[in-house]
Amino acid sequence: MKYPQLVGFPELLPQISEFDTIIDVRSPSEFAEDHIPGAINCPVLDDQERIRVGTMYKQVNAFEAKKVGAALVAKNIALHLEQHFLDKPREWKPLIYCWRGGNRSGSMAHILAKIGWPVVQLDGGYKNYRQHVNASLPVLAEKVQWRVVCGTTGSGKSRLLSSLAKIGAQVLDLEQLAAHRGSVLGYLPSQPQPSQKMFESRIWEVLSNIDFEQVVFVESESKKVGNLRVPDRIIEGMRSSPCIALELALEERVALLMEDYAHFVRDPVSLNRQLDCLLSLHGKERIENWKNLALQAQMSALVAQLLELHYDPAYRRSIDKNFVQMPGALGLLQNGIQERDFTATARAILKQVNDENVV
Repeated sequence: MKYPQLVGFPELLPQISEFDTIIDVRSPSEFAEDHIPGAINCPVLDDQERIRVGTMYKQVNAFEAKKVGAALVAKNIALHLEQHFLDKPREWKPLIYCWRGGNRSGSMAHILAKIGWPVVQLDGGYKNYRQHVNASLPVLAEKVQWRVVCGTTGSGKSRLLSSLAKIGAQVLDLEQLAAHRGSVLGYLPSQPQPSQKMFESRIWEVLSNIDFEQVVFVESESKKVGNLRVPDRIIEGMRSSPCIALELALEERVALLMEDYAHFVRDPVSLNRQLDCLLSLHGKERIENWKNLALQAQMSALVAQLLELHYDPAYRRSIDKNFVQMPGALGLLQNGIQERDFTATARAILKQVNDENVV
């Protein structure tokens, strides 16, 4: 067989796990926006080099740009070969891709194939992969048997999803994939949100590996998680699916939120900046009162007020409006906020669902 082979993503997908390494040769900024799950970045042109060559194409001519580009690409491929690939055995099988045209990936694929490795180059590059995600994500979402975990803010929905996953249940944790806790105060200071494309790639990867004969647990999210939009078919499927109503006492909800939002407890000034987002809903006087509670280290009182006056009413409006099967939801009282407590609830839910499937 002659290498490098040129194959489209849909044809590659059934044997994608057979590749030892997936190599994205695009620039670091292109890779950071989105990439095929599991890929490593070995750019043949970095961001500045790509701008330089592209500018020469426009301002000088294609021939001069290609000469400079070829020199840069050759230098960078040599560096990657020395740093990453010299220890690879003869049977090492890489998949290589760039944006679309194949010039960047073709250069690396040609050199690695000449060495003797069974190289495959993605026909159509990242754009071909992206087209597949866009086309297949709605189809995958339609097949899923959702079970929607509902509950007021602080009731432990995310912790329950984590416990369900640990005991073998199928879970789509949208907040984890979006690096956001889903509320106006939900951003994670140490972890920026991914791009919309990366978010969709992460969802696609999860749904591509599930068993459609079994249910998938998901949290009752709104259409957006932070700045990211949940794909329409997923939202539509969730909102028409059976629900699980998780309840937790107010004092324990406060304690749980104090743990989950410890960064705000440590930095009340940062919290107060976020509280300004609620100004139009609650007015200047209430927001100032909340800010004073934060600055006076009365966080428990502040959290309780935020729950009772902001989050709980908003939750009830959203649930009543959007989740049509909530009136018949399986109600569960969560006893405690330790890991063992959520594990017990997860086991009870899984048993209930399995019993339903047997019937």
